Amino acid sequence: MAQPATGPAKGPCKAPPTAAGTAVHPVDEKLPTSRLVPAALQHIAAMYAGVVTPPLIIGQAVGLDAAGMTRLIAASLLIAGLATLLQTLGAGRFAGNRLPFVNAASSAGIAPMLAIAETSAPGHQLPAIYGAVLVAGFFCLVVGPFFGRLLRFFPPLVTGVVITLIGVTLMPVPVGWAQGGDATADDFGAMKYLALAAFTLVVILLIQRFGRGFVKQVALLAGMFIGTLAAIPFGLADFSALGSAPVAALPTPFAFGPPEFQPAAILSLCIVMLVLMTESSAGMLALGEICDRRTDGPTITRGLRTDGIATLLGPVFGGFPTSAFAQNVGVVSLTRVRSRYVVAAAGGALIVLGAFPVLGAVVSLVPMPVLGGAGIVLFGSIAVSGIRTLSEAGLDDSSNIILVAVALGAGIIPLAAPGFYAGFPSWAQTVLGSGISAGALVAVLLNLFFHHLGTHSRNAVALKSS
Repeated sequence: MAQPATGPAKGPCKAPPTAAGTAVHPVDEKLPTSRLVPAALQHIAAMYAGVVTPPLIIGQAVGLDAAGMTRLIAASLLIAGLATLLQTLGAGRFAGNRLPFVNAASSAGIAPMLAIAETSAPGHQLPAIYGAVLVAGFFCLVVGPFFGRLLRFFPPLVTGVVITLIGVTLMPVPVGWAQGGDATADDFGAMKYLALAAFTLVVILLIQRFGRGFVKQVALLAGMFIGTLAAIPFGLADFSALGSAPVAALPTPFAFGPPEFQPAAILSLCIVMLVLMTESSAGMLALGEICDRRTDGPTITRGLRTDGIATLLGPVFGGFPTSAFAQNVGVVSLTRVRSRYVVAAAGGALIVLGAFPVLGAVVSLVPMPVLGGAGIVLFGSIAVSGIRTLSEAGLDDSSNIILVAVALGAGIIPLAAPGFYAGFPSWAQTVLGSGISAGALVAVLLNLFFHHLGTHSRNAVALKSS
C-alpha cells in the first residue's frame, strides 16, 4: 500500500548553507535575533486571544474573582509556553514533533467544561473539570501512538479536506473579533469595530503588496501594530489592564482544590480529547506540507504525546485540554518563516507572560477588531493550503470528487446549521458538532470505501490518492 505523500508539494526547498557549507532545512534554521524576535512576536500576537479565551470563559462561568482569573490566565500561558517548547525542541524520540507548532488550551473543550460546571455543586466545579482533564490527558498518552500508525489512512485527498475545513470552520472566530469580540455587548457589530478591522486588513494587504524582504514577512505584526495605533484616538484601545494586572503571579499547584473524578465528566472530556487529537494530527500534516518536511507516523506520535503531557500537567497548575493552534499554522503559511526556533522563542515568551501578568497585559492591548482583520488573512491562508493540497490529489477521478464533496459538506453542516445535531446523543454531538472532526471522519471512511476495500483493479488515477 502506498504511503501518504505528505512531503514537499511545491518543489525542492532551498535551504540556507551553514558555515561548513552543508544545507540546513528551513525548519531547523536559526535566525538572527533581528529576524527571530519580530517573527516570534507575530506568533504571540496571533495566538494570545485564543490562549486566554478558555480561562476567561470558564473562570467567569464558575464565578472566580479578579485574582482567580489572573491565576487561571497565567496557568494557561505557562502551560502553552512549556508545551510549545517541548513540541518545537523535542525530548529525544519520546515527545515533540520538532516543527514550528504551537500548543495551547483549545476552545473545543469549552462547551463540555461549561456543562460539567453547570452539573457540579458550587466549589466543586473546577475540581470536577480538572479531574476529567487529568484522565483525558492520560487517555491521550495511551491512544496517541495508534494515531501515528493510522497515518496511511490520511493521504493528500483526506488531509486536503481537513486542512481546508480547519480554515473554513475557524472563520467565524475572526469575524466575531471584527465585530468587537463580545457578542453580549450592546454595540457588538458596530460600524466602528468593522471599520477598524477593515483598516487593519487593508494595511496588511498594502504591506504584503508593496513591502520587500523582511518587511513583507512581518506584514501581520506591522498591520496589528498600526491598527492598534489607529484605535487609540477613537477610544477603542483599552489600557486599563496595565494598571490592574499584578507584576508577578506564579501558578500554584492545585490552587482551586484537588481534582474530583466524575464518570460522566471524564467520558465527555475523553471524547473531546479524541476530537483534539484529530485536529492536532491534521495540523501537523498541514504544517508538514507548508514546511516541505514529511510528517510521518512517529512524528505525529511524538506530537500527540506532547498534547497528552501538557493536558495531564495542565490541571495541576490550572490549565485545560491542550492541542494545536491552527492560527499559528496560518502564520507560518503566510510569512513562510518556517524555523521552529522562532516558535520556540514564542513559547519561551509565553512562559514569561504567564509568570509576569503585567507583561501579558501589554500584548492584550491589541483590540479585538484589529485581531479580527488579521485573523481573516490567517485562517483564510489555512484554507488555501488545503485547496493547494487537494489540487494535487487526483481530482480528475469521479470517486475523488465525490469524496471531497461529501466530506466538505459534512464539515460545513455544523457551521451552516449549528442545531442540526441537536437530537443526537451528547457524544455524537461532541464529535459531529465539530466541522473539522466530522469532515475528517467522513473523508477517512470514504477513502477506505473507495481506495482501500477491494481496489486491486482500480486504475492508476484512483490509486494516486492513496
